[in-house]
Amino acid sequence: MSHRTLVDCAALAAHLGDPDWRIFDCRHLLSDPAAGQQAYRAGHLPGAFFCHLDDDLSGPKNGRNGRHPLPDPQELADRLGAAGVSCGTQVVAYDDAGGAFAARLWWLLRWLGHDRVAVLDGGIAAWLAEGRPLSAAVPKGQPATFVIQRQDRVVSTDDVLANLASQRFRLIDARSPDRFRGENETLDTLGGHIPGADNRFFRDNLDADGRFRPAAELRREFTEILAGFDARDVVMSCGSGVTACHNLLAMELAGLPGARLYAGSWSEWCSDPARPIACRTSTIAA
Repeated sequence: MSHRTLVDCAALAAHLGDPDWRIFDCRHLLSDPAAGQQAYRAGHLPGAFFCHLDDDLSGPKNGRNGRHPLPDPQELADRLGAAGVSCGTQVVAYDDAGGAFAARLWWLLRWLGHDRVAVLDGGIAAWLAEGRPLSAAVPKGQPATFVIQRQDRVVSTDDVLANLASQRFRLIDARSPDRFRGENETLDTLGGHIPGADNRFFRDNLDADGRFRPAAELRREFTEILAGFDARDVVMSCGSGVTACHNLLAMELAGLPGARLYAGSWSEWCSDPARPIACRTSTIAA
């Protein structure tokens, strides 16, 4: 059995040490990029490798391509292969933020054509709540060949700009409602959102314990916000293409597959102030 959206702690625990499974710790703190790796060194799920959002799950920034541009596909494939990920490997990603960063790795693997990937539901908090162990040992990879079969899951800024007139797809922004309104923006130099976008805060996908809500509830809510659009005609965005992946995961869990990612998201869009902005505000970048 392969896991393609979520996996629970019991299923993962049963496969610790399984040569056909690989675990990745994706913990990250936007305000302190070193925090995730420090937490990993202090203790992580046994056998887990570490993936850094900036260094492993993103590419170089040039001031115009957003805060977390997509990584080079071959470089990411080489990193995954070095950890032992091949076409038959079940990958599990986790974090301590309700899947906000783990979902980025989930989406990247699917972008590269690897569907045997799931997010640990509840993350490390759920693991610890069940009394399960951590380890400080850094695993040694058994290198494998990761073959890219890249999927069409991305739209560009030009696509989003053209969509302002054509309305061929539904754009949904995963940021918090205040940032969507252009308020309390601390990450980007301009606040606001792309005209025509709607807002679905990614944390609304979670229950009070930080686990994903039931699929039926997610399906009902996403169907409402899709407003008649087919899931394949939906594009998710956020601040920099990270938490948008959480909404993409929630849609898959809800049985609404096929939506795409605007990878540059708000941080790329607002890098050119000539692009139209709804609820524009000036901010100071953190």
